[in-house]
Amino acid sequence: MTDTTIDPMTAPAADVLIERRGRALWITLNRPAALNSLTRAMCNTIQAVLYDSIGDAEVALVVIEGAGERAFCAGGDVVAMHAAGRVGIEGWQAFFHDEYRMNQTIARYPDPYVAILDGMTMGGGVGLSIHGRFRVATERTLFAMPETAIGLIPDVGGTHALPRLPGHIGTWLALTGARLKAADCVYAGIATHYVPVERLALLGELLSTGDEPVETILETLNADPGEPPLAMLRDAIDYHFAHDTIEAILASLATGDDWALSTHATIAAMSPTSLKLTLRALRDGADIEGALRTEYRVVSHIQGGHDFYEGVRAVLIDKDKSPKWSPATLGMVTEAQLDPYFAEPASGDLTFD
Repeated sequence: MTDTTIDPMTAPAADVLIERRGRALWITLNRPAALNSLTRAMCNTIQAVLYDSIGDAEVALVVIEGAGERAFCAGGDVVAMHAAGRVGIEGWQAFFHDEYRMNQTIARYPDPYVAILDGMTMGGGVGLSIHGRFRVATERTLFAMPETAIGLIPDVGGTHALPRLPGHIGTWLALTGARLKAADCVYAGIATHYVPVERLALLGELLSTGDEPVETILETLNADPGEPPLAMLRDAIDYHFAHDTIEAILASLATGDDWALSTHATIAAMSPTSLKLTLRALRDGADIEGALRTEYRVVSHIQGGHDFYEGVRAVLIDKDKSPKWSPATLGMVTEAQLDPYFAEPASGDLTFD
């Protein structure tokens, strides 16, 4: 492998930079003005270079980071997906198909994979990082899976990773879209290490040119992120979010303290359909391939619905923060209405051949 950027026929070179830095294959998401949000071309580029690097004796590890100081990756390009979904199913499915196959490749990648979560890490950025072996938080890290607020589900393998966090932290994150900083990310197991921004340049140098194992380098530069506020909420989260229906979770929260009542209000504002789809997928607890296959089914059916377009309109386009969900209440969303979302789409299931 040579020290060059990507083939411009694969994706715009300005959007993803691929370099060889010593022993490291270095991937830089390079859309800082768009918070390094993912496009389909970016997913295809990352997928291709990861595949090509497997078995390459000159590549000892992969490092992925985002350009700028604001974001590692804020997710997929949701407004573009909104437009694609309005046009039809083909372009919509193509994005998720390619993104999910990239997520599976990261999860099964055989060599050390280091994601530097410096800045906003949401949605698709979670899929780029949480399945890899090492996830490095900084004091600028802000983690969230906010999909229920826009009529989606926590996808990109989130329905596999979130249930595997301690207790019911994953369910809480998925349903509320709660945002975590570095200390909480380490506490929850989302981040494996905390490295202050001032040490990132040294981290990059050692990962690229050092002879020591990746684990040793990360442990050497690892620092104390401070006390995690999440620890104080852990008992309450595990108590309220252990229930297996949204209605039972809300009923439990409604009898709680101020935090519980605030959390109740947050969940009650989300898409009722997305909430029920999310909890059902989380409780399934599938392996990475099974989770991504289920997520592909669900998002394929979401394309023909109402809530995603209304959620994106309310949150990202008109920004009135007042979505009109349909169905409007949890009681109007039955299990029978959810079943088709989990059926194989007409175009076929996601595969990983």
